[in-house]
Amino acid sequence: MRTRPTMPADTRGPVEQTGPTTRRRQLGVRLLELREASGLSAEEAGERAGVSKATVSRYERAKGNVRWNQVDALCRAYGASDEEREELIDLPKNSRPTETWWVPFAGKMTDQMRMLLALETEASRISHHSVGVIPGLLQTLQYAQEIKATPGNAIPVQDLQDYLTMRMRRQEILDRDAPPAYHVVLDEAVIRRSVGGPEVMARQLDHLLRRGQEPNVCIQVLPFSAGAYSAALSSFIVFGGPDPSLDVVFIENQVGSLFLEESASLNEYARAIDFLRQEALDPTASAELIAEASKTHMRNRN
Repeated sequence: MRTRPTMPADTRGPVEQTGPTTRRRQLGVRLLELREASGLSAEEAGERAGVSKATVSRYERAKGNVRWNQVDALCRAYGASDEEREELIDLPKNSRPTETWWVPFAGKMTDQMRMLLALETEASRISHHSVGVIPGLLQTLQYAQEIKATPGNAIPVQDLQDYLTMRMRRQEILDRDAPPAYHVVLDEAVIRRSVGGPEVMARQLDHLLRRGQEPNVCIQVLPFSAGAYSAALSSFIVFGGPDPSLDVVFIENQVGSLFLEESASLNEYARAIDFLRQEALDPTASAELIAEASKTHMRNRN
């Protein structure tokens, strides 16, 4: 399930700061806005531009390959200015998916996972609220190996190593020359829950403390003492870039994944993450609580 954002006509992020997925979404949003402003239906727009109604719809939904000459024809049909037409033509010219590390694993990945990796790779800022487990970008290999799957949903043994390799490779975005700003709010239950035993948890929490010292990573803990919050009932991730209107909220549950792009949803989750950051312990106090939890796990070895 994906919903489409509404973006003001004069709000467009710099092309050079975005990746292929974001550029195609920018193109789709602008073509939809131009068509609606022109008063044309998708069928009428297609007739004027010499393309099918399905092509018009596909471009607006950022699906499939894009031909710059068809974008040119649509812009002319909508009466776009020469400047905007040239800008939008440039987007599909630079929107082909680039060769990425996960290509060898693509055959074993769902469409949702491929989208998640693309958004994660292109994001310049990531906000994550977690109530169940340590976020994947911060997991140790031993911790990841100990997460239990629901019966019937376990990863086939022959694919497990590839899955774990992908999980570890994903973390490399935090070590890039220009890494995303990564802000995490963890429910205290995440650091208290024993996954794999005391030694595994102690190493995992020590890893959190090391990552939390990096300038691009901020880790906060929402303590039990703060009470319960409606905004903290489920985990979610917000992927963002130069243009906040192109942010994407990712929610995963037992039956699938949701990518929310509609403006009302973006505003709601932006308010939620801001509120949770205010209510959580500051990074220093959070690190102290994580260190204390690590010691507690080790004391419980016997």
